[in-house]
Amino acid sequence: MNIVVCVKQVPDSTEVKINPETGHLIRAGVPSIINPYDHFALQAALELKKKHDFKVTLVSMGPPQAKSVVQLGMALGADEGILLSDMAFAGSDTWSTSYALARAIRKLGKIDLVLAGMQAIDGDTAQTGPGVAQQLGMPQVTFCEHVDVDGRRIIARKLIDGGYEIVEARPPVLLTMIMHKDYVPRYPSFLAVNASLKKPFHVWSAADIGAEPQFLGLKGSPTQVDKIYPPPQREKAAMFTGSGQEGMAKILQIMKAEHFIEE
Repeated sequence: MNIVVCVKQVPDSTEVKINPETGHLIRAGVPSIINPYDHFALQAALELKKKHDFKVTLVSMGPPQAKSVVQLGMALGADEGILLSDMAFAGSDTWSTSYALARAIRKLGKIDLVLAGMQAIDGDTAQTGPGVAQQLGMPQVTFCEHVDVDGRRIIARKLIDGGYEIVEARPPVLLTMIMHKDYVPRYPSFLAVNASLKKPFHVWSAADIGAEPQFLGLKGSPTQVDKIYPPPQREKAAMFTGSGQEGMAKILQIMKAEHFIEE
């Protein structure tokens, strides 16, 4: 069975700042990491590889420096890595990104399972994984915290309100993965990193995947971001002491004064 994992390089969300004048993210000096949800999806794929001896291929899209997240995945145990890197991809929204990733996956040939993180922490749209499935004409199962394979059956545990459900599918299928509470990300040893440098790694352009230019970049993106801005700073909180009854009386007084409630 052949598995593809879609991974993305994202800025570390704990370090992200926004330029108040331009409304753009300040990326200079901000460390980049593998998207945590993609990291979980990768580990799920590697567990299947270890158990069933499947092949795992990584596909990512980004600037040349995004090679680092692909190399990380290969050092952890993936067999092959592909980076889609071309100025034609610059400014792509989730639709254009899904289109490019799907073109790359098609080029790989017969694929049984595609795994992707539930969402990327820099956009939080949760659209790219389902978009890839739509572009490929694959069934999809979202919000999965576990996946296993039994013969030709792919069995996923999908989170739902109040619990989970077990979903079975026949390949090919795409799953988006959400981290379970006990998840601990793994990182490779120095020796594993060195060994991964001998594995196949490819950089593909838009031409390499046969992508049509009008569907890429800003030109091919149906959605445009108007601006990004931090939420306004809250006013200083008021602190009260006393009994619970006294505190409740003070809160009611404030709510009446601010017309949240009427007498």
